[in-house]
Amino acid sequence: MRAEHGVFRSGWKPPAQAIALWRAGLDLIFPPRGLDGAPSLAGGLPAETWSRIHFLDGPVCDGCGAPFEYDQGEGARCVACMARPRAFAAARAACLYDEAARDPILKLKHADRPDLGPLFALWIARAARDLVAEADAVVPVPLHPLRLLKRRYNQAAEIARPLARREDLIYLPDALIRRRATETQAGKSGSGRKRNVAGAFEVPAGRRRLVAGRRLLLIDDVMTTGATAEGCARALKAAGAARVDVAVVARVKEMAGLTI
Repeated sequence: MRAEHGVFRSGWKPPAQAIALWRAGLDLIFPPRGLDGAPSLAGGLPAETWSRIHFLDGPVCDGCGAPFEYDQGEGARCVACMARPRAFAAARAACLYDEAARDPILKLKHADRPDLGPLFALWIARAARDLVAEADAVVPVPLHPLRLLKRRYNQAAEIARPLARREDLIYLPDALIRRRATETQAGKSGSGRKRNVAGAFEVPAGRRRLVAGRRLLLIDDVMTTGATAEGCARALKAAGAARVDVAVVARVKEMAGLTI
């Protein structure tokens, strides 16, 4: 098995300082460029874009990751999460999905920019550090094989793989599959999104041993209503997962007017 599947690992790892020096040297030779071709601060993001992204550094709902206006105490949950418990235990998002965050996320998703995956992995590692610390393994939200063939890569996997490597977690890219081709979630209501992914995910019989008893961190690019995360979490829990948490790059505050 390949190392990216989390099975084979080399016994030797270069020192972190050596890696940092090597990367710094590469930046001197090949200065990072922004998505618009201008110099960037980090990860290919222009300085103007970076400054406009609304990172969720303040208090958030422990259940869905929605931002609170003020700190309500550890483990506090919003009214929606208290009224309707979800299959996943907790969720975190690195930033809000607004016009500033939309462009780099869509470039990863639709514009052949998988190189943005490691940057988003860093964002998630920071925003979901409490969930990462409790996780045994990382699972990306899967694409249906037909969509994967068309897109050529799974954007969630491009985030999950470097996150697992960075945090020394087990990477389970094929523990969860999408067994039927669902329509795009864009433009659907909350109930429509839930119906669209109902029963769409499963853990194959041969992969249940990888899931059973483990605390799993489910990774995706964007959370809107949480319907996809809910469907995935239900399938993982049915296969014996001890706990499923969710971490995404961005979450939508209001659904109107944004394409995902």
